Amino acid sequence: MQHPVGLSIVVPVYRGAATVGRLVEALSALQPAGGIEIVLVNDGSPDDSGDVCRALAASASVPLTYLEHARNFGEHNAVMTGLRHARGAYVITMDDDLQNPPEEVLRIYDHARLGGWDVVYTRYAKKEHEGWRNLGSRFANKVADWLLDKPRGLYLSSFRCMSAMVVAEVTKYRGPYPYVDGLIMQVTQRIASIEVAHYPRAEGRSNYTLKRLALLWLNLATNFSVVPLRIAVFAGAAMGVLGLLAALGVTLEAIFWGTPSGWASTLVVYLLLAGVQFMILGVMGEYVGRAFLSANGKPQGVVRELIAARDSERVS
Repeated sequence: MQHPVGLSIVVPVYRGAATVGRLVEALSALQPAGGIEIVLVNDGSPDDSGDVCRALAASASVPLTYLEHARNFGEHNAVMTGLRHARGAYVITMDDDLQNPPEEVLRIYDHARLGGWDVVYTRYAKKEHEGWRNLGSRFANKVADWLLDKPRGLYLSSFRCMSAMVVAEVTKYRGPYPYVDGLIMQVTQRIASIEVAHYPRAEGRSNYTLKRLALLWLNLATNFSVVPLRIAVFAGAAMGVLGLLAALGVTLEAIFWGTPSGWASTLVVYLLLAGVQFMILGVMGEYVGRAFLSANGKPQGVVRELIAARDSERVS
């Protein structure tokens, strides 16, 4: 299949007015095999990122597509929107904060293209995030090792390169809670990793909060794995066995030592069982709620504005 351009760069933009222009300038100077295009997705940013991106779409020296979400849907939703409008033989996704070095783009692209890889992830010798963010990333990757069918130890980074085949399969997913890495693992295992530099933020602070990281983990846990449900089953079974053992102990005590005593121990066991039951109900409720919202047509993303790349700008 012929593609209009060799490499597409998809950038979700949120509070990126101060940095996205420098990023586009640096990317525009690259000369990858087959040419380059840029896709900017403004994910309901509250600053003037929209005005900056529109100006870039009008003045960019390479094909640049601008999309604006009607509200903030989340990073992975924005990436999915961008992937649907990318036309390259390969697509690289990266952040707008200049922590992903633009000069590493060609290395990742060539590694995927020349090596025949479907996906190339990046890893960092040193991450220039805040301590809690690094800890959260490591935790999410450990959980992904457990929940996803992925190569053991592979670091899941948002700075990644995908072939057009993988992009086409990933974007078939229309649910409201996408997790791009989970979708990738369902498509291919021909995955490589390459070490790249990671820079401190050029402006501002991270848009990720503990709440956003927790929601991202929930997307991973409940949309692409039934392991939490299996844990709930095993927890219920364990509590059942514990209850039988406790009942046996109480019976033996009544037979050989008289009337059992201990309201405190009874209350502890009751609270333990109630806690496990509520945990199981919560896990099931999360699955049912997400299934309901998906069936009810909750959108993955709503595009308010689209400025398509001008064909006259397209490079060969």
